[in-house]
Amino acid sequence: MTGLPIEPAAPLDEPRETRERRLRMRSMRRGIKEMDLILQDFATRRLSEMSDEGLALYDRLLSENDHDIYGWIAGSLPVPERYAALVAEIADGARGVTRPR
Repeated sequence: MTGLPIEPAAPLDEPRETRERRLRMRSMRRGIKEMDLILQDFATRRLSEMSDEGLALYDRLLSENDHDIYGWIAGSLPVPERYAALVAEIADGARGVTRPR
């Protein structure tokens, strides 16, 4: 096993609207409640504004382990470079969930 995330099985010809709905659902149905709250809020605020490349990166992020993602957002684990900007953006909107305001 290489340690790389599994690539999402999204169809190559998936319409953008379908992709956004799928990513919103995956953002709400996580393994831990904190990630449900953080990612659902982020998806609601940002997915419609993201580029196709941004959506693809977010899709890959959602394939990562919830405890790792939470650690990256909370700042307790180092963030892989490929996710650094995206995680920083998510963390910016997650202040009340990952740590006291």
